[in-house]
Amino acid sequence: MKEIPVLYKRKEECCGCTACYAICPKESISMVEDEEGFEYPQIDEEKCIRCYRCLKVCPFKSEN
Repeated sequence: MKEIPVLYKRKEECCGCTACYAICPKESISMVEDEEGFEYPQIDEEKCIRCYRCLKVCPFKSEN
């Protein structure tokens, strides 16, 4: 089975644009607010089907 996608390792690798959240076909990504009020995506591993659409749509991932 494929690995769960890693959207970011450090907060600096995520702009909070919600593109991954919007494209997920299983609604397995939720935006969770941190202590500073910024929202970051969190994947529900139970719902994730490992289609990697979230990684393909990510503006930070497509830069690399």
